[in-house]
Amino acid sequence: MQYLIKITITAVLVVAISEVAKRSSFAGAVLASVPLISVLALFWLYIETENIERVSELSTSVFWLVLPSLALFVALPLMLKQGINFYFSIGFSITLTIFCYWLMVTVLKHFGINL
Repeated sequence: MQYLIKITITAVLVVAISEVAKRSSFAGAVLASVPLISVLALFWLYIETENIERVSELSTSVFWLVLPSLALFVALPLMLKQGINFYFSIGFSITLTIFCYWLMVTVLKHFGINL
């Protein structure tokens, strides 16, 4: 039952954001930029485990991985404004983001930070 609740809440959030964005890209962006999914994940993790250490680790990992995720939001609009096909642009942006994740994890490991 708990999984069904989690899936439902998450799905409702995604659908709500896309519906709001149809009416106002600014309002959709505000909703999408608020770390609702991360906060929900922190709540679910704490409710299920009551393990503060795990919640802290997840929160720290999310912090470090937000930075490389920004690559998608820089590359995608730049490519689309250049008239590049949406599917190619989103695919390239996702690939670039994956590379940035790998780079961030590699750099952090170099400094002794393991996610």
